[in-house]
Amino acid sequence: MITAIEQLTEDLSKFLEPDQITVNETVRDLHSKDESYHTPSLPDMVVFPRSTEEVSRIVKTAAAHKMPVIPFGVGSSLEGHVIPYDSGITIDFTEMDKILDIRPADMLVTVQPGVTRTALNKELKKHGLFFSVDPGADATLGGMAATNASGTTSVKYGVMRDQVRDMEVVLADGTIIHTGNMAAKSSSGYHLNGLFVGSEGTLGCFTELTLRVFGIPEVTVAARAVFDSVTNAIEAVPAILQAGIPIARVELVDTESIRQVNAYSETDYAEQPTLFLEFHGNEAGLAQDVAFTEEIVNDFGCKEILFEKETASRNQLWEARHNAAYAYTHGFPRKQMMLTDVCVPISELAEAVVFAREELDRLRLEGGIVGHVGDGNFHVLLMIDHSDEDELQRANDYNETIVRRALACGGTCTGEHGVGVGKQKYQREEHGAAYDVMLKIKQALDPENLLNPGKLIIE
Repeated sequence: MITAIEQLTEDLSKFLEPDQITVNETVRDLHSKDESYHTPSLPDMVVFPRSTEEVSRIVKTAAAHKMPVIPFGVGSSLEGHVIPYDSGITIDFTEMDKILDIRPADMLVTVQPGVTRTALNKELKKHGLFFSVDPGADATLGGMAATNASGTTSVKYGVMRDQVRDMEVVLADGTIIHTGNMAAKSSSGYHLNGLFVGSEGTLGCFTELTLRVFGIPEVTVAARAVFDSVTNAIEAVPAILQAGIPIARVELVDTESIRQVNAYSETDYAEQPTLFLEFHGNEAGLAQDVAFTEEIVNDFGCKEILFEKETASRNQLWEARHNAAYAYTHGFPRKQMMLTDVCVPISELAEAVVFAREELDRLRLEGGIVGHVGDGNFHVLLMIDHSDEDELQRANDYNETIVRRALACGGTCTGEHGVGVGKQKYQREEHGAAYDVMLKIKQALDPENLLNPGKLIIE
């Protein structure tokens, strides 16, 4: 007697090639997890579409079999977004990796969802352009849109939601829609771009994205500003922003994180709270911005500020920042990372970070704090022995304490990692009655609950 998976494979084989469908356990295992600490779970099969039409037919076939569908990019998400806890079909978009159109005059690019940000920027550079969102990982653009990714440059250029002009989306019944257009602004209809970006695969599968891009700055200057306290470092940031300085990146790295970075990246940075900064602009304007910034940080007790204009030195600085997580992993080889993020109003940030550090020490947990302090978003990198139940419980308690404090001061449980399964339990508390509206949207667009079930929005 033919099994359900065999019948599903047979139906998919009517329009997919044999190499586009696999039930191989090794491949399934690769799609059973992301970079988070959440428990893996195998999908029933993995498929590799090459066109929008194939995605539509896959989703229709899955619906006919009542089979869940989980979109997958490169698995770099951090809250269990792509883990198929209800099994089903994982749709791997890595073969939909074409840059379809670059429109320099419109400052727009259209891509398939499997294009990575590095691949896109390599091509855009030929046109004097770049894509601004930089979450650190070389994620796919489809995945970045699904989680509303941001990163180090969001203080100047905005988050993923700010860059999306249009998306082609396959809905739960296989219908193909576009959520926007190429116009710079519109007052027509509901703002579907804003609805689908950040929906984490629960409302549809993205098959094309039209994105805003920017001109490569004439001059880029990086800096490292060292402070005697986290509070002084963070309080300098609003002053920089209020002065109208067009800062492109402003990152906090706390003392413990600097220590780990030095060991991993073989740098010799002062082991004190530090702001990593970057300025984009022209030669004349930046000279004034840099001088003004130096005056401002000195007013907040900056012990030293070092500017880097050479490309190699700037790259070393930002590689050190982006490799902070790997530095902790290397520094604690017998432990696993638990990474959390929250976002608070900038006026509340200094107290929130100090509180986060005090709680780490009180609970005797190993870890550090880094953050995109220009927009109030910070991360705590915890190193946990998952075989130690007491330590694991303390880490979970810590995570909950940090989240609830962020919510209490008008913040959010996640600034950029997304909800997935890790932050799902905070959704009603954060959104209140609006959560019921989200449930109705989910039920209207996916009445059978087949699109990435158990993530983001659940009963």
